[in-house]
Amino acid sequence: MIEVLLVRTSLSRLASRPAAASLLAIAVAAVGLGPAASPAAAATIPAGAGSYSDTRPAGTSGPTTNTGAPITPKVTAAARDKPVPTNDWWSSLAYQRYGDNPYSTPMYGHPLTYQAKASGLEVGYPTTPAIVGDGRQYEYAHKADLTVGLSGLNSPDTKADSWSDWTVTPYWADGSRTFRATIGHGMPFVYAKGSGGDARVTTASAPTVFSDNGNVLGITVAGHHYALFAPTGSDWNVSGSTITAGLGGKDYFSLAVLPSRDALATYRKYAFSFVTGSQVAWQSTGGTVKATYSLTTEAKEGSERGTLQALYRHQWLHTTDALTPYTYVSPRGTMKVRESASFTTSQKNNGVVPALPASSGVDKARLTGYLNEVANASDPFSGAADTYWTGKALGRLAQLVPVADQIGQTATRDKLLGLMKGRLQEWFTAGGASEFSYDRDWKTLTGYPASYGSDTELNDHHFHYSYYVYAAAIIAQYDQAWAADSAWGSMVKHLVRDAANPSRTDSAYPFLRGFDVYAGHSWASGHQGFAAGNNQESSSESINLSAGLVLWGAATGDTALRDLGSFLLTTESEAITQYWFDASQQVFPASFGHDTVGMVWGSGGAYSTWWTANPEEIHGINVLPVTGGSLHLAREKAAIKRNIAEMERENGGPAQEWRDLLWEFEALSDPAAAKAKWDGVNGNYEPEQGESKAHTYHWINTLNTVGAPDMTVSGDLPTSAVFTKNGTRTYTAHNHGSTTRTVTFSDGKSLSVPARSTATGTGAGGGEPDPDPDEPGPSTGNTFRLKSGGVLTTATTDPAGADSIASADGVNRDGTPYRPTVYQVKQVNGKVTPGAATTFRLRVDAGTRVGHAPQVRVSYDLTGDGAFDRTETFRYFATDPVNGWEEYTHASGTQAVTGSLGELRGGTVRLEIWNALGNGTSQVQTGTDAAVLKIPYGPDA
Repeated sequence: MIEVLLVRTSLSRLASRPAAASLLAIAVAAVGLGPAASPAAAATIPAGAGSYSDTRPAGTSGPTTNTGAPITPKVTAAARDKPVPTNDWWSSLAYQRYGDNPYSTPMYGHPLTYQAKASGLEVGYPTTPAIVGDGRQYEYAHKADLTVGLSGLNSPDTKADSWSDWTVTPYWADGSRTFRATIGHGMPFVYAKGSGGDARVTTASAPTVFSDNGNVLGITVAGHHYALFAPTGSDWNVSGSTITAGLGGKDYFSLAVLPSRDALATYRKYAFSFVTGSQVAWQSTGGTVKATYSLTTEAKEGSERGTLQALYRHQWLHTTDALTPYTYVSPRGTMKVRESASFTTSQKNNGVVPALPASSGVDKARLTGYLNEVANASDPFSGAADTYWTGKALGRLAQLVPVADQIGQTATRDKLLGLMKGRLQEWFTAGGASEFSYDRDWKTLTGYPASYGSDTELNDHHFHYSYYVYAAAIIAQYDQAWAADSAWGSMVKHLVRDAANPSRTDSAYPFLRGFDVYAGHSWASGHQGFAAGNNQESSSESINLSAGLVLWGAATGDTALRDLGSFLLTTESEAITQYWFDASQQVFPASFGHDTVGMVWGSGGAYSTWWTANPEEIHGINVLPVTGGSLHLAREKAAIKRNIAEMERENGGPAQEWRDLLWEFEALSDPAAAKAKWDGVNGNYEPEQGESKAHTYHWINTLNTVGAPDMTVSGDLPTSAVFTKNGTRTYTAHNHGSTTRTVTFSDGKSLSVPARSTATGTGAGGGEPDPDPDEPGPSTGNTFRLKSGGVLTTATTDPAGADSIASADGVNRDGTPYRPTVYQVKQVNGKVTPGAATTFRLRVDAGTRVGHAPQVRVSYDLTGDGAFDRTETFRYFATDPVNGWEEYTHASGTQAVTGSLGELRGGTVRLEIWNALGNGTSQVQTGTDAAVLKIPYGPDA
């Protein structure tokens, strides 16, 4: 199978759209899978005033292989009637995209990676990134360390047998043997069950055995430590690269990837507590979104029902639950391990508003002119025919409805509403040129004409339908009768159920088709059939669906759906912040020369899109559409500035094609700068296809008047927001309800909002929001504190804490960083201070363990290009075997120095600390005056 992950062909932006797979060039041998099952007879299914069909229009296709052969889900008999969750991290188990691969493509669970084969399940733990595609992509590609199965297993295929929110159990059978392996996100264990053969593990190379206790075997393969657990009374036998154990009449065994050899005893405790399911529960109350992630388990031996699970960065940043010192490497940065079957995260609710508040900065006459250009256009839908481009056109009109209403242009408002209703009703009525069709086999609703593989690959439903749901929500705000179930609301709900179904018991659609609750974001490809795993390009269009759910739920009185939207949006917002924009600069490998990615893959990320290498589109695709659901991006203002700066560097100057989108993006951080760019062209430009001059003018000039969004404050109503300028906060909220509502904000401000209205108020605020609470922008200070999360910061107000330093695993690591705990700061400017030197003051503790030796290296990348020009390795500090902090400073002296210091221009400073000796973990203090690095630099004159 040959894949081209980075498509460089530049196509017209007006004729192309980022697709989840449709433009990918793939060459494979074709093997027919037989025809897909068809409905017995075509029928039109009523849904309120609308309808959909249960058969596809003539000449169209449903899910197929890459060669066009129709296919049905590849699942066991036990799962045959369950809706299959396509668009997941493991979907290739159930969706056979390639005729010659009836098993799976690589699946990225993190920290482990997997691929099904005839002999069982390949398992890998990639820890070293590769930079590929001319430096435009980083990846931790799947590479098997071992294959787990049964002796003699040779299955003709692998099927999905059962699944839950973030776990799945594939199934193998060859006539004599059956084998199952439960795997999942954040799970260091593989839980295996089988019959007809001994447990068998085949390693990629001869393993090194570091522990042998009969039924518990510790091995090292390719530098990674694993533990194998057979039933009590069994014994593992090693012969070359083959390891087997009789199961003694039992049908279970397990394996785990260990964060270090010394973790074996802890992991052994949970080896037979088999995970049987996973589930997230969320609630949105009082301006806070909480989510609890729980695993269910079954004790195969003894009574232990607990387990270990690794949290992604977007999760551990927002939990107060206790975490162990154990960590894993992943494409999403460090994963931290919790010793429990559940954990809870808590975040401020990122509000969604139908429109920015009214302000004095908007010239009503000028805005009216721009509105009329759209409303009176000969074709307000610009020739759109398929689901995506129709959606874009609907979204364009939807943004203007509350804007027109705000300035009293009610006739224009109603004309826009009429246009939207008419087009939606065409799509919501079966039998015409455009309609929705339900596929009974795949349990999905697809719009025809389809586009970008939404039919044949089940791609992008959450992208396409986001615009329909959002437009319907705006209509419902003004016309509740239209949104009633007996009218057109039932069809809207079908689209919601297809793309973001909140129910796990709905027999017609899967639970949250596109959204991966543990990964924290959606996936775009229906089949996940790539060596790099699944992918998502336009995270902002995924957010558009969540924002649409908030507004639709609020407008129709469905608070459960509204709160689902808040959970999805708030969760994905943090994932975007960390994994697309690398806002804390702790996720992308140091060798990857970009500050943002256009696409996130299971294996990493890519500075690219599906259809062009133009930097404007690479940066803009995760901004569009700009709506009242885009305010969450303002949480990381320094990241926005870095993003815009990189786009202009890569672009050779300011944006031209998608300038309006990028102005609006910049306005979330620096409204004055965005307004200067708008004023510079004075409306003389061509809007992006989903934008309009009316909306862009209103957006930029409003933010320039009221200030950028203040994400430090949240309201107890999800449809509220706060802005700050020159010490004054502007509060706004929309009340969709039928009675007056008082909205209370987290800073104590309250706002009375009449029924079905928007209200705005002002109050004293604490100045401009911090441009980046995690890292306060380009630094000219020379003293930094270590902050948990891997940050060096000039701030002195962060809470005290402690980070774990990984074990040296009993090997002398003196002088060479080994699984270091890393802290760094980017965009540092300064000139060398003559006669000064690097200094640090740290507090470390190894508890009662003997012979540990924390060691520090400080490195300087003078220009931020990813190459370190100067490294200073200091002698290690021998800790004592007594509980309590000990002080480790630069006074230990340097052991080795390479390179030379020079002027820092947008440079990077990094501190690494690791255990040079010993066989256990230790700790380093953070957030105190004894967690300090001082560099030999003064201000950049």
